[in-house]
Amino acid sequence: MNAAPWLAIVNPAAGNGRCRKLVAGALEGLRQSGVAFDVAETSRPGHASELARAAARNGRSRFVSVGGDGTAYEIINGLFPRADSSDPPELAFLPLGTGNSFLRDFTKNPSEHTLGALREGRWRPCDVLRLEHAGGAIHFINLLTLGFAADVAAFRNAHFRRAGQFAYLASIIVTLARLAPQTFPLRVDEDSGFDRRPCLFLSFSNSKFTGGTMMIAPLADPGDGQIELVRWAPVGRARLLWNLPSLYSGSHIRHPLASRRPARTIEFEPGAPVNVMVDGESLRLECRRMDVLAGALRVVA
Repeated sequence: MNAAPWLAIVNPAAGNGRCRKLVAGALEGLRQSGVAFDVAETSRPGHASELARAAARNGRSRFVSVGGDGTAYEIINGLFPRADSSDPPELAFLPLGTGNSFLRDFTKNPSEHTLGALREGRWRPCDVLRLEHAGGAIHFINLLTLGFAADVAAFRNAHFRRAGQFAYLASIIVTLARLAPQTFPLRVDEDSGFDRRPCLFLSFSNSKFTGGTMMIAPLADPGDGQIELVRWAPVGRARLLWNLPSLYSGSHIRHPLASRRPARTIEFEPGAPVNVMVDGESLRLECRRMDVLAGALRVVA
């Protein structure tokens, strides 16, 4: 394994500024664990991608994401698609953001778990999911969703960017008021035709959790070489509110309106751009194709 120092990419704005307050202590814990590292701090959206891309071009392959899910998402998109599949880059997490979802697949104490894994040199292979869209491609390791959750994220991003938990609840209420079934035609693997059934939401997951503690895909495995597709059929407002707690336990996939299946490729029927939520980021994309880069990343965990 590469013995070069790690590059800690710090997003001080993560968690509505929470990272800025906690980062000194987190990096000191890293030092006390005997980990050699350099620090690069972001100053604007997309900067973590630029820093990771430039570092990779200079031969670096070991990174620590210091922030939230969005920070890791940017680092991933700085490394891919250029990363060497024969010698995957390594990524560790110091979770100081809002969601901090990915490491919850492995531990309830993400920071302590990361420090222990770094000390002991523990890592595991992790798949990277790739979405090709009309404007290029994005890469992610957690979840991409279409439909209700993506619409909530889009409204929050447009109107309540820095308003915390209140923003999330307000965005849910507004999106519920506008609730209507949506159709996202797609073909999975070798299916003969496109699935055009209306739905409440579709999620394409590599890991179990999103939004911190919401278990959208309880059967997902980040290293199995597959996309975990979860679909919910249309549902009324009252029933949706009644079933929201089940999204946190993962029991929603046993509901009669829910279905799940593993997939290796997803083909989307060309159409207009739609709201997309991916690893905590809200985007608007015309989706074309999704596939898996199996074992393309080493996750310190």
